[in-house]
Amino acid sequence: MYKVFVNELPLILTNKLSETANGEYFLLNQESINEAIKALKKKKLSEAYIYHPNSEEILKKFTQEIPLVVAAGGVVTNPKGKVLFIYRNDKWDLPKGKLDKGESIEDCAVREVMEETGVQGLKIENFLRTTYHIFKNSGTPTLKQVHWYAMKTDYSGKLKPEKKEGIVKVKWKGPKKIQKALQNSYVNIKILFEGD
Repeated sequence: MYKVFVNELPLILTNKLSETANGEYFLLNQESINEAIKALKKKKLSEAYIYHPNSEEILKKFTQEIPLVVAAGGVVTNPKGKVLFIYRNDKWDLPKGKLDKGESIEDCAVREVMEETGVQGLKIENFLRTTYHIFKNSGTPTLKQVHWYAMKTDYSGKLKPEKKEGIVKVKWKGPKKIQKALQNSYVNIKILFEGD
């Protein structure tokens, strides 16, 4: 099962009819997928299901119908246990970005965090999880698959928001401020802190 967020609402890719809403689901074809995305965007549904019997094929088939963008990012902590956040589009977010051709996902995660925040000396600790959401790319619904890593750094220098990416602030946040930031964030970011 995969949860893909559309305007913060789940589009669930499943191979189990028992997991669908009263057996109601959309087929795994472009027309049905676009219909499901539209219904979620207009909030006509609070969740939608795409059914396909083969769990191993479902994501692959979905990305044959909807373009895929692969990205990576980091949940970065410093020696004080604070987490690095960015502020863009009036929401608190975590640094992440698109994979360059020929780049490994780990290298992408480290590069994007450095570019978006100015933080140096990043070390990947471990892989956290992959999140999915739909965004409009030149008017086309596109699936963004983000690979998240836990990272550590001893960096204590100046934080530099990447203005050309629309980032207006970069901040280290402790537990209380993290909880407050998550109230104005995205579902996929909250999942990283809840261990859904």
